[in-house]
Amino acid sequence: MAGAGQVRGDADGASGGDSSYIDTSKPHPARMYDWWLGGKDNYPVDEEMGRQLVAMDPRIPAVARANRAFMQRATRWLAAAGVRQFLDIGTGIPTEPNLHQIAQGVAPDARVVYCDNDPIVLAHAEALLRSAPEGATEYIQGDARDPAAILAEARKTLDFTRPVALSLVALLHFVPDEDGAYEVVDELVSALPSGSYLMLSHGTGEFTPDQARKAGDLYKSRALSLALRDRAEVIRFFDGLTLVPPGVTVADEWHPELGEPTPPVGDGPLPIYGGVAHKE
Repeated sequence: MAGAGQVRGDADGASGGDSSYIDTSKPHPARMYDWWLGGKDNYPVDEEMGRQLVAMDPRIPAVARANRAFMQRATRWLAAAGVRQFLDIGTGIPTEPNLHQIAQGVAPDARVVYCDNDPIVLAHAEALLRSAPEGATEYIQGDARDPAAILAEARKTLDFTRPVALSLVALLHFVPDEDGAYEVVDELVSALPSGSYLMLSHGTGEFTPDQARKAGDLYKSRALSLALRDRAEVIRFFDGLTLVPPGVTVADEWHPELGEPTPPVGDGPLPIYGGVAHKE
């Protein structure tokens, strides 16, 4: 529906059938991310864990900003390369500029489908649906571990006979191998037509193994998953695709000329990788 947006579907099998329920008794990664970015859509439990993680590595808020900047640059690059359809899974709480604003700033006719499993994102979906009149944006409630359901809903807005950019930004480090992280990506990419792209960012413990181990223990103690992967493991998500230069690199080093570069923070590289790859 050109020039409009709406919320569709409920593919989330983890919410007990009530997609409007917001559990404030335990922290949620999307809400902690919002707190690190200075947002207000979080709860004391999110701030508490967010502060504990910052105590382990004071650069975490800078990592969140670098990840956000990577998404903006990669989206701008993809739109300039001719992509007019985007499927963003693991959207998170809206923080302007959102992906559709970047894409439609280059190509007003771009169509964007957002997907997340956190009800608080659904509560703010209106901000994600303010499409340019020539394009479209929609939001679906869905769990990344159920790609078939997400794809079925996305096909109501996106034309899968034409290239689609799949965005998995800061998502997969919350999906451990035993939950099928690589299989999920394979299923999603297999559904994309030739000419499509995969845009991905992923946290790593490669540079700070001690802090990463402590962070993993903290997540586990709160019944949350954290699967920080090294560069080789991140590259594996792009198997069968052609990486866009400079390949998988520290996120703030991926085409900084396309947007405001992330200022250096502390010693060593920021512990997050980013990359974009093309499906031939």
